[in-house]
Amino acid sequence: MQPITSQDLTSARAIVYQTMAPTPTHRWPLLDARLGASVHVKHENHTSVGAFKVRGGAVYLHELLQREPTVKGVIAATRGNHGQSIALAARHRQLPATIVVPHGNSVEKNAAMRALGATLIEHGEDFQAAREHAAQLSQTQGLHMVPSFHRDLVRGVASYWLEFFEVVQPDVVFVPIGMGSGICACAVARKQAGASTRIVGVVSAHATAYLDSYRAGRVIEAPVTAVLADGMACRAPDAAALEMMLRDVDEIIQVTDAEVANAMRVLFADTHNVAEGAGAASLAGALQQRNKWAGRSVGVTLCGGNVDSAVFAKVLAGSDSEHTATPRP
Repeated sequence: MQPITSQDLTSARAIVYQTMAPTPTHRWPLLDARLGASVHVKHENHTSVGAFKVRGGAVYLHELLQREPTVKGVIAATRGNHGQSIALAARHRQLPATIVVPHGNSVEKNAAMRALGATLIEHGEDFQAAREHAAQLSQTQGLHMVPSFHRDLVRGVASYWLEFFEVVQPDVVFVPIGMGSGICACAVARKQAGASTRIVGVVSAHATAYLDSYRAGRVIEAPVTAVLADGMACRAPDAAALEMMLRDVDEIIQVTDAEVANAMRVLFADTHNVAEGAGAASLAGALQQRNKWAGRSVGVTLCGGNVDSAVFAKVLAGSDSEHTATPRP
């Protein structure tokens, strides 16, 4: 992937801020006490679609229309937040959007994408199957296939990490890994800000493709059994994203769905913010390593709050056993 320059980031921020305002970074005393550290939470759950993905979609579609002004429509595969991002950006540009999700996807994320004007198609049992179907439809229907990882998506997402590093440059920041735009954008922003913050990626212990690939130094597919952290349910890593992670990410760890459920409860109890599974994974990683970072400055991202009401009710009640699978070593 071509390097992302300072000008690339400046222009991307201008595009993003036509759609939304910067989101806050907060300290919460109860979280500080719980981790024994100075904890800085970046609240991407406060965007217009409740997740950080909105930034990447805005930049991607802006640049797409500069390159291909006659494009007749777009199609994307998603577990929810990427799809909402593309649907919103397409609506702003009066462009038809088709979104493909796997069967059993979040009911409320599906409803949100439909409300944004997208045509929703359910296909396959996991994200990879949905993505393959979307690619086929893009060919047969003449639609532009929006990838899950792309330089322009990273440029847009980097705007949130630049906001973060302009407020604080902690000793460590924990970043969930889905398809890779979030953590790669964090690395780009860290370099731009001149920060020395350690970047720790967090994958689901029930979807370890990026962890396995990071350890091996090459793309390795892995089965997905994650239920709660659906935004991290990646079976096949993106090669360009992995290349950036191998170069710029300091460590990758795994958290179970049970740890994610606990982090969702902690975020609600200590900050009264709602987190979806992937949105709580950053804090789950920080909680797992709290002894290592005690007394230090820690960054976490609440990168999404789009959890179905029924699921969140069970999590708050402590009913996470149904979301627990045996993690892979």
